[in-house]
Formats: sequence, C-alpha cells, structure tokens
Amino acid sequence: MKKIANTFPLCVGLMLLLLSSFLQAEVPTFTIEIRGHLFYPSQLVVPANTKIKLLVINQDPTPEEFESYELNREKVIMGGAKATIFIGPLKPGDYPFFGEFNPKTAQGVIRVEQ
Repeated sequence: MKKIANTFPLCVGLMLLLLSSFLQAEVPTFTIEIRGHLFYPSQLVVPANTKIKLLVINQDPTPEEFESYELNREKVIMGGAKATIFIGPLKPGDYPFFGEFNPKTAQGVIRVEQ
C-alpha cells in the first residue's frame, strides 16, 4: 500500500504534463517575422473565439518590442531570436500592434474574423 501512495503523485504529475502538452499542441500557431524594422505579414487574419499561439521571429540584428494596447501584450524579442505570445480567444475586430523600438515603420494588425 505504501508503494502505491508513493507513486500516486508521480502518476498525477505525468498525467498533467501529458494533458498540458496535448492542449498546447491543439492551439493554432501563426507566425510573424520582423525584417528591416517591419512586420511580415503586417496583417494577420485569425479565427474568432479561439486561443492562438503567435510566433514572432526577429530576423533583424537589433531587438524589437512587440506591443499592443488592444491585446494587452508586450514582449521584447532580441535580434535573431523568437518569442511565443499566446492571445485570445478574441471577438471579431481589428487589434493593432507595433514595434515599440521602431513605431513609425513596425506596425501591423491582427484581424479576427468569424
């Protein structure tokens, strides 16, 4: 009986880890690249009422900050690095974002559609 009691927390931990991996695999992933202080694509269309994983790849040698007041997100991405940002679920509409270090050029919008 003592062996079962000792392995129970391990089994629960493994089940939670597997469940977490399964749930993350189900999240749709969209990619935005930063090149020359611009976002590519500058407009990204995503489904409404769905949590998404946004992969932001900074191809520039300098850091950039992905920022959006409407999405309540900000994340610094070092030059040559990438970052993962989870957003949503969102209602249909436009959610602008910009690069805080280059706000005049690095601009974009996430368009959420039904």
